[in-house]
Amino acid sequence: MNQFEVGQGLLAFVDPQPRFGRGNVGLVIDEDGLTIIDTGTTPRAGHRVKKLILELTSDLNLPIRRVVVTSSRVAFSGGSWAFWQSGFYSTTPISDQLDSPINLDALSRLLPEDRSHFHEDFETRPITHLVDEPVWLTPSCQATPMVGEGPANLVIHTPGANATFAGALASFGVTPLAYDGDPQAWVESVDTLIRIGGTVIPGHGPPGGKADLIDLRNYLEACIQADGDLASFPRGPWDNWSDRRFDAVNVERAMRMSRGDSETPRAMFELLGLELPSA
Repeated sequence: MNQFEVGQGLLAFVDPQPRFGRGNVGLVIDEDGLTIIDTGTTPRAGHRVKKLILELTSDLNLPIRRVVVTSSRVAFSGGSWAFWQSGFYSTTPISDQLDSPINLDALSRLLPEDRSHFHEDFETRPITHLVDEPVWLTPSCQATPMVGEGPANLVIHTPGANATFAGALASFGVTPLAYDGDPQAWVESVDTLIRIGGTVIPGHGPPGGKADLIDLRNYLEACIQADGDLASFPRGPWDNWSDRRFDAVNVERAMRMSRGDSETPRAMFELLGLELPSA
C-alpha cells in the first residue's frame, strides 16, 4: 500500500490501484497509543497493514489502543480480527449490522477476488465502544457520526492537522455503493465535509480535498435527479471512476428513498446474481 503522511502523527495507507474492496486504513499516533481507522477487507489485509504500522512505529513502543470502524461494509471491517486486542469504536447501527449473520455468498459475489477469505470461519470483531454523538476520541481527533453510505457512518477529524478521515463517507475515483444508504442525507454530509475543509482521506481512493468532495456530491445528486431512470444518468468526472457497476444500485436506491421506501434495491440482487425478493 502507498503511504501518505497527512500531518504530524497522521498516516494514510492507500491501495495504489483503488477500487471497491481495496479500502484505505488510517493511523493516528497519540501519546497513549495508536488509533487505527478501518481495517482492510480481509484478515490477510488486516494483518498486512498491522505489520506495516508496527514496523513504522516500533521506536515509539506504543500499543494499538483503538480501532475505529467507519462502516459495517467488509471493505472497512473485514480485517478487524487482526486487531482483536484493541478497543473497537463505532456507531450503534454499525455495531448492530456487524452483529448480524454474514452473507458469505453475497460477499463472494461482490468481491470475487477475495472469495477464498469468505469461508465459514470468516467473521468481524464486535464493537466494544459505541459512539453515537460527537466526542473527542483522543486529544488529537474527534469522532462524529454522519448519515450517508449507511444509517450512521463514523468520521474522524483531526483539527490540529486540518484533516478528516472520512472513511466510507467519501470515495474518490471509485464509485460509492449506497444500497442501504440515503443519497440525499449523504449529499448533506458531504456538504458538511466541504465546509470543514482541509485534507480528506476517503475510504476508497487517494487523499483529496474540496474538488473531490464536490465531484462525489455531484455524483450523488445525479443519482437523485435520475429518479430511477439509469438511461438519463449524465456524463461527468465519474466516467473515469472504477466500479460503475454500482450506478444502477445507487440510482434505484435514491429513487426508493425519495418515496419513503427503504427496501434494498432490486438492482443490488441482480448485481450479485441472487434471487430477487417477491414484489
